[in-house]
Amino acid sequence: MSEHESTYVPKTGVEKWLDTRLPIIRFGADYMSLPTPRNLNYWWTFGGILALCLMTQIVTGIVLAMHYTPHVDLAFASVERIMRDVNGGWLIRYVHANGASMFFIAVYLHMLRGLYYGSYKAPREMIWIIGCVIFFLMIATAFLGYVLPWGQMSFWGAEVITNLIGAIPVIGEPILIWLRGGPAIDNATLNRFFSLHYLLPFAILGCVVLHLWALHSAGQNNPVGILIPKDRTKKDMLPFHPYFTLKDGFAIILFLLLFAIFVFYQPNALGHADNYIPANPLQTPAHIVPEWYMLPFYAILRAIPDKFGGVVAMFSAIGVLFVLPWLDTSKVRSMRYRPTMRTFFFIFLVVGVGLGWCGGQLPDAPVIPGLGGVVLLDGNLNSYLWLTRLFTAYYFLFFLVILPFVGLKETPLPIPATISEPVLTGADAMPAFAPASPEKRG
Repeated sequence: MSEHESTYVPKTGVEKWLDTRLPIIRFGADYMSLPTPRNLNYWWTFGGILALCLMTQIVTGIVLAMHYTPHVDLAFASVERIMRDVNGGWLIRYVHANGASMFFIAVYLHMLRGLYYGSYKAPREMIWIIGCVIFFLMIATAFLGYVLPWGQMSFWGAEVITNLIGAIPVIGEPILIWLRGGPAIDNATLNRFFSLHYLLPFAILGCVVLHLWALHSAGQNNPVGILIPKDRTKKDMLPFHPYFTLKDGFAIILFLLLFAIFVFYQPNALGHADNYIPANPLQTPAHIVPEWYMLPFYAILRAIPDKFGGVVAMFSAIGVLFVLPWLDTSKVRSMRYRPTMRTFFFIFLVVGVGLGWCGGQLPDAPVIPGLGGVVLLDGNLNSYLWLTRLFTAYYFLFFLVILPFVGLKETPLPIPATISEPVLTGADAMPAFAPASPEKRG
């Protein structure tokens, strides 16, 4: 893909003038004609969906910022004013609030697709690393945005998360004071969070440009997971437009239908009821939880009995993703041809859902019937905490132990020499084909 020659020819004087100074039209035309592996399935459509989600969040966020007041005495009322008095304000706010959830649904599926098909392996390490940076910035942006409505869960969520930063030795306390703007969460905190929440989406947009640049240079992965030889380009490749623009467009329409169901019929289903109560520093909610898309990492935080250890584990759960390209020792990309690793991957999916479920449970919830009580380090009988620790252990074992060990010991299935034969015959692997050489595997 990086060797794709430009076929764009300026047709007007304006186009010629612009092309010699800022070839942005050439870049768009070349991207539309970019050779793309012909066997890409619908799991590859989430890149376009994510671009749509990002632009939706930026546009709706700018409009909301025009009417929002970042003051502890006025923030909650300003949100209610947006809902009731601003023309179309209810729609803009619901699109923005539910758009965050849609954004994370798409990014989780996008990352899981990359994990399953080995899209992080050489020469695409930088694509994956920039994607992880985007994911981390998304989490930070979402947390900051969760605080802005200044409801009960907003205030106490900020109290819990900022206190975690203070647990870092030596530098934790100065960072905590800087982030809060003082010794406690107050108006200065809300102003800082509002400023950062407004800024970070544009940082994400810049990282997305780098992400696409890296993709353009390294080339697109495919479900088979092999590099396409130059002499097979015409048989194994199709131009991005119209084939994949239509495919992406159809997937985006389906995604927008799901989006619309939540916006128009269940706008508050993914939020927390306590956030419709004004923030009260003197009344602690019964259960302080983040939004659903942060629950797996919140569960990992609570799984560790030590406060600082929990912070380290939570950030390590994200940090381990950055070194994933060097943890996978297999020379085969796609788990389609790695049956043993595929089994562990599906267990990983169950564990991820389980962590999210455990993160939403009360810390002092009763023992789950049928599982029995387990005496834990803190002396409580709590099956939820026991399950959380079990799931947390598997999460880290998957990346640090299972992925490297299985890659060395597993015997993969035969891999096609090219992608066109499996596409045209409907078979994943042809017995007549020998396993691809390391050069073809990339």
